[in-house]
Amino acid sequence: MTHQVLTEIAASISELKANPMKVVSSGNGMPIAVLNRNELAFYCVPAAAYEAMMELLDYVELLKLVKERMDEPAVRESKEESKGSDSRIKRVESKGSG
Repeated sequence: MTHQVLTEIAASISELKANPMKVVSSGNGMPIAVLNRNELAFYCVPAAAYEAMMELLDYVELLKLVKERMDEPAVRESKEESKGSDSRIKRVESKGSG
């Protein structure tokens, strides 16, 4: 089965077993493709790169939420109303709900 390798650096499982930190450092902070018998087995992702990916996924989720709410009316709160909240804009609940 053919797989697209999505990294600039690849290493074999044998290389990873022999010296894992050397393999990780060869990626200069970026993920490394690990091959087993010249087939892609998995990606070795350094902690900082993984954290950055998780942060990007959070932004994608926030963007989805923003797009969902773009057409909803919004109202500004006074400072007194917003105490205890970071938000200055609240969604307007439809009449008759809750």
